[in-house]
Amino acid sequence: MMKLAKRMSLWVVLGAVFFMIIQVISDLYLPTLTADIINNGVAKGDTDYIWQVGFKMLGFSLISIAAATGNVLLASRESQKLGKTLRSDIYKKVSNFSNDEFDQVGTASLITRTTNDVVQIQNVVMMFLRMMIMAPIMLIGASFLAYSKDAQLTKIFIIVLPVLAIFIGLVMVFAVPLFKSIQKKTDKLNLVFREGLTGIRVIRAFNRSNYEADRFKEANQDYTNTAIKVNTIMSFMLPVMTFIMSATNIAIIWNGGHYIADGTLEVGNLISFMTYAMQILMSFMMLSMVFVFVPRGQASAARINEVLDMESKINDPKTPAQLPTTKQGTLDFNHVDFRYQGAENLALKEIDFHAKNGQVVAIIGGTGSGKSSLSNLIPRFYDVESGEIKIDGIDIREMKQHDLRNRVGFVPQKAVLFTGSIRDNLQYGKKDATDEEIWKALEIAQSKDFVSELPDGLDTFVEQGGGNFSGGQKQRLAIARALVKQPDVYVFDDSFSALDFKTDAALRKALKPEIKEAIVVLVAQRISTVVDADIIIVLDEGQVAGIGTHQELKETNVTYQEIISSQLREEEIA
Repeated sequence: MMKLAKRMSLWVVLGAVFFMIIQVISDLYLPTLTADIINNGVAKGDTDYIWQVGFKMLGFSLISIAAATGNVLLASRESQKLGKTLRSDIYKKVSNFSNDEFDQVGTASLITRTTNDVVQIQNVVMMFLRMMIMAPIMLIGASFLAYSKDAQLTKIFIIVLPVLAIFIGLVMVFAVPLFKSIQKKTDKLNLVFREGLTGIRVIRAFNRSNYEADRFKEANQDYTNTAIKVNTIMSFMLPVMTFIMSATNIAIIWNGGHYIADGTLEVGNLISFMTYAMQILMSFMMLSMVFVFVPRGQASAARINEVLDMESKINDPKTPAQLPTTKQGTLDFNHVDFRYQGAENLALKEIDFHAKNGQVVAIIGGTGSGKSSLSNLIPRFYDVESGEIKIDGIDIREMKQHDLRNRVGFVPQKAVLFTGSIRDNLQYGKKDATDEEIWKALEIAQSKDFVSELPDGLDTFVEQGGGNFSGGQKQRLAIARALVKQPDVYVFDDSFSALDFKTDAALRKALKPEIKEAIVVLVAQRISTVVDADIIIVLDEGQVAGIGTHQELKETNVTYQEIISSQLREEEIA
């Protein structure tokens, strides 16, 4: 928590402390003025004195209100500013995460940490700049002033305060662990809810709506039960505090009445003592609330710091390599090994191939053979375990990630479109792309016809995730986005899977003349997609089972022959 508190402005905190001290001093002085009015004004019938002290009370009340306003303004601004800073820092940090870090934390948890956990920190900061400052000052000040009014009556606190401390301690013992567990259960609730929304079509297709509803109900009920339990415990605070305050007032009035009868205590002093007693108890209660909620904020702070302190495994080199002014147009995999975090076996082993400008390198293999793993290594979403990947003769680990990804146009398996217009999406990799460049990319990607038929053309609104387009349309738009960028290396990770054979063939034919100054890495499962590739790499269980052209592999490679026979009829193979 202290680590996050360092992000706060020292001058704002000092300002909040100053205003709070002024407010507390004003509030503490008011009961003394009340005693003066009663003792020297009411008791003696001195109206002028009552007016004089009354105006003084009004002045201190106005000062208290102004100071409270200043404190709340500074506290709220600083807490909201801290929340804004934390959300921004988390987003920037997460944006630089490698896929390993995403897999480690989880998307649902990252959302919870960026929203719910940050709100908890904001609440604690607000509470700190209000209650944490007010409570100890008022507790000490009110205790001193109460003692000055009547030392005998202060003995009541010897009984009251230990009882209050024991009660608050019990509340903390039971409530704090529950507050901490609520954050984890919020993660679980967000996870189930997010999966239910993103996978709604699959859920309906398999008639699993009731199962998912029960799954959500279970997570929701678990969160609800915990929240009810902790709020039930906290609900005892107010009635018990009311009871203790009432009992304290009764004891003060009972004993104070005897002292007044004996002539050792004035009525005004008794009234002011009762006010100070309430301030003491309220200060004690405020401190207890701080001690109850700070652990919850501490749990949230730990979760936020876990993200902010997490070191990405993929970082820019301290001294990046200077990119050559003249591009060689080469892509080299030199004895590359790769494994996913925590995995026993290598996902890729001894991958070795070389490609140059104008060549199409096709990657084909069975499910789980490592095709997507290989394509994810090129833009450095993961780092190799051994070996090296070079573009233009430079190891990609020696390049800045920004420079590397500027040279790579990546189209993932699942086409991703962002909310906005078609133009916005296609300019994602090249902000200054002209309409002419966009239409040309759409034409190559076989998207020009359906986009031109839309009423708004390039200005057609794209819903979240491209929900207003079919799977094939989204895939073609994603391909067009990569084409607009005009990179040195195109990576198509099974990006033609939603296209029919005719569109697939037309797209590859239109693409061929456009890649003379680029390298294409084409991951595919269909033989028809890779048949015209210059180099075909056959993967089997993460290893290269063969490299060559379609004709060469068809005649000599067993694994490739098996893939062909599983997809084509005998007369088509010939």
